Amino acid sequence: MEHFAGWIVLGLVAGALARWILPGQEKGGWVSALVLGIVGALVGGWIARKFGYLPPADPGNWIPGLRSIGSATVGSIIVLSIWKWFRA
Repeated sequence: MEHFAGWIVLGLVAGALARWILPGQEKGGWVSALVLGIVGALVGGWIARKFGYLPPADPGNWIPGLRSIGSATVGSIIVLSIWKWFRA
């Protein structure tokens, strides 16, 4: 359960960073950006683990590291860009 909470917090931070990097007027505002950030964190974490950028999850540590924040932010930027492209 701790990992789920960690991914949500990480997604919120990554969504805020992605929204800051990709500003613009969105109908959903910050709420949609944060939800897309959570999805982006999952996507970014999955991609980073597939390519070996992130080590396997440590069950005793649910606080994300810098690599996790970076991969989640990149994933959020990807998801937010795709969302903006489909909404345009």
